[in-house]
Amino acid sequence: MTMNEPLPHPHLLLELDALRDKAIAADSLNALAFSMANDLYPLLPFHQALVFAQRESSLELLNVSGLSRPSEDSPYLVWLRRASRWIATQVADGEPVWLTPDTTTPPPDVVEGWSEWWPSGLWCIPLQDREGQRLGLLMLLLEQEPPTVLWQHLKGLVNTWGYCWAALTRHRRLGRWRPNRKQLLLGLIVLGALLLLPVRQTALAPTEIVSRQAQIISSPIDGVIEQIQVRPNQPVETGTPLFSLDETTLRSRAEVLGKEVAVADAELQAASQRAFDNPQSKSELTLLQGRAQQRRAELAAVQAQLKRTKVLSPRGGVAVFSDPNDWLGKPVVTGERIMQVADPSQPAMLIQLAVADAIALEPGAQVTLFLTAYPLTPLKGQILETSYQARPSDEGVVAYRLLASIEGAPEHARLGLHGTAKLYGGRVMLGYYLLRRPLATLRAWSGW
Repeated sequence: MTMNEPLPHPHLLLELDALRDKAIAADSLNALAFSMANDLYPLLPFHQALVFAQRESSLELLNVSGLSRPSEDSPYLVWLRRASRWIATQVADGEPVWLTPDTTTPPPDVVEGWSEWWPSGLWCIPLQDREGQRLGLLMLLLEQEPPTVLWQHLKGLVNTWGYCWAALTRHRRLGRWRPNRKQLLLGLIVLGALLLLPVRQTALAPTEIVSRQAQIISSPIDGVIEQIQVRPNQPVETGTPLFSLDETTLRSRAEVLGKEVAVADAELQAASQRAFDNPQSKSELTLLQGRAQQRRAELAAVQAQLKRTKVLSPRGGVAVFSDPNDWLGKPVVTGERIMQVADPSQPAMLIQLAVADAIALEPGAQVTLFLTAYPLTPLKGQILETSYQARPSDEGVVAYRLLASIEGAPEHARLGLHGTAKLYGGRVMLGYYLLRRPLATLRAWSGW
């Protein structure tokens, strides 16, 4: 607007502000379309106003002025759907277009309905978003073309309508695409083909690095741990003292038995001397001799136990056990496991495969171990042995015990490290791989 052009009338500015406020207050696209079709009449008297939404290459009627809900089966709306497709091709850019039967060449069926239901002219105002994409059309049925200055005043209102339209349909436009029957059938075929693809069946299981050559050191007799001579993970040689049991009770027992042996020997000697003069004493010699032998046998057994209170390493390796303070003063029974002596040069994977994750595995199946301490340097190996019976693990999970080798001699494959092993089974279809667990759960729940 130049300095010589008159300013808009204040009443017009108030009407435009009121229309903008109604557009911003609209809570749905239908409410916005109703305001566009009916509230513009005081500024531009028209025969009828039509609001269409752009749906790809077609138009969808949203509102007709004077009607709260248009009847879709009326002859007028049936003809209007055909006419709207032609009108959409006549509006090319963001500027309004004035159409009349004389200035354009509509199809014959459109000309026939135009002469019956519409006045001489049609003013088409496109609504666009910020990217210039058409959102809809506002069609005003008029007797004559509106002046150019009116469009200059309405342009800001039309931009407000386009902004509100885009805001109200943002989520709908994101999910507007719907596949047709052909696309749906093609998608099902592709999905079925993908489900038939062969893939490697895998499973994950917690794993610990152990030694393939490890000997369990248990308590040789009943007693109380007096001292642990080694530290956890300490290298030991053959004959290295590992731990000792308290000898107090055994030594006291040995002293008592020693005195009992002396008493039995004295009684046997006295009976032997009496036997020369008293024939009755000869019958006591056998009993006293047996009692003396019994006491000597008991003393020899206690002395043998005293020798076994000192436990020595039967082989070279590394002492594997928990904190020594957990064992000091603890009563143990014969055969109770105290520690292991393992060979660190022959590491292996001890895998606890839960029953719910179990897959078909045979000796020789590949294994990849990802250690918690070294996640970027996995270890490779193969299954050496599998257990056919599942047992509860230390965590209370019923699992199969698997032992796998470790390829090469990696320095970070230290005994006692934990991680997660990935087990590789045979090849199965992708559909079976994805649905194996749900099908197993369904069968367990339904009993089918």
